[in-house]
Amino acid sequence: MAKKGKKYIEAAKKVDSNKKYSLTEAVELAKATSCTKFDASVELAFRMNLDSRKAEQNLRGAIVLPNGTGKTRSVLVLTKSSDKAKEALAAGADYAGEAEYLEKIKSGWFEFDVIVATPDMMGELGRLGKILGPKGLMPNAKTGTVTMDVTKAVNEIKAGKVEYRVDKAGNIQLICGKASFEASKLCENIRTIFNVIMKLKPSTVKGVYMKNMSVSTTMGPGIKVDPESVIVK
Repeated sequence: MAKKGKKYIEAAKKVDSNKKYSLTEAVELAKATSCTKFDASVELAFRMNLDSRKAEQNLRGAIVLPNGTGKTRSVLVLTKSSDKAKEALAAGADYAGEAEYLEKIKSGWFEFDVIVATPDMMGELGRLGKILGPKGLMPNAKTGTVTMDVTKAVNEIKAGKVEYRVDKAGNIQLICGKASFEASKLCENIRTIFNVIMKLKPSTVKGVYMKNMSVSTTMGPGIKVDPESVIVK
């Protein structure tokens, strides 16, 4: 286990690891315990009662956060249609085209964060699976990155779209903003994510669906959140 730094140890002293904080308290505490020199990301983690080996419990998708993530993401749109490429660039895509970008990726070019592809490109992209898969860059219809509506896809990504996926341990982790965000904006983003995850509960789940949730900043301590406090009554 990596040795914790002095700043982390001091920050962790402010957190009661046995307590479940209200959402507002947890967010304020996360901001206060951010111990990086840069504007740290705020991360949300859910410990779920899910078995990712079961298709219906292998939750995956994307959520557009009302206040964005605080990060500008570079978008590559791959399409065989020159009209769709022009549409993508007009919508704010950083790159758009076909063969030339496939060749650049094969040569090790990765100056982008997300790939959006029209369905006619998936055959060729499949051949790059060993390159794109491990980096989490393969487009997927479930996350809205395989689509003919490239304008919508680009707009959502630029507005602050985040992807989620259940890992092998049944956890879901994703970014919900930056430490510099106002607490109210972070709370709104977290509530949006929470509501989506809760609505996705598979009918095959027995017992408690969401076992735990916590919030933290990059390299900061985890802070448990009381799920009841997230629900707007």
